[in-house]
Amino acid sequence: MGWLPLDCGRFDYTACGAYKWLLCPRGTAYFTIRPERRDELLPHAAGWYAGEEVASLYYGAPLRLAADARRFDISPAWLSWVGVAPALELLCDVGVDAIHAHDLRMANRLRAGLGQPPGDSAIVSVAGLPADADERLAAAGVMASGRGGALRLSCHLYTTERDVDRALAALSL
Repeated sequence: MGWLPLDCGRFDYTACGAYKWLLCPRGTAYFTIRPERRDELLPHAAGWYAGEEVASLYYGAPLRLAADARRFDISPAWLSWVGVAPALELLCDVGVDAIHAHDLRMANRLRAGLGQPPGDSAIVSVAGLPADADERLAAAGVMASGRGGALRLSCHLYTTERDVDRALAALSL
């Protein structure tokens, strides 16, 4: 979500964390349910925010769940959600197709500089690097994470050619 064109209408359920690819603050996530499948699930964390009339459910019982998918909502992480609207507006303004093309262009520029073939992911995994590769990247201001003996670098909307070149320079011997 956020970089890869995906028709979520093909699925009965979708869930995604909004952090990272959707540029949203931590603590935000989405869960969608095809309306005809909604009654198959039991909302285990239902509280006042999942009620049919939210303002009337601050106190007391019985809890009457919303008829729509809001019945699965929990109390929002209010401060996190403040950052969601501008992040999603930016993604919509730029467009997922343009972001997808940009992310792959940056990731494939990185792969080319590392002697790897082009790929179809915005994530580049690099194995066989010197032991101090992560320290060299950090010193160059490049964020990467270790995964299974390899370094993982992700390219997204904010990644520039200069960023990729800085990573390549830090990894060069």
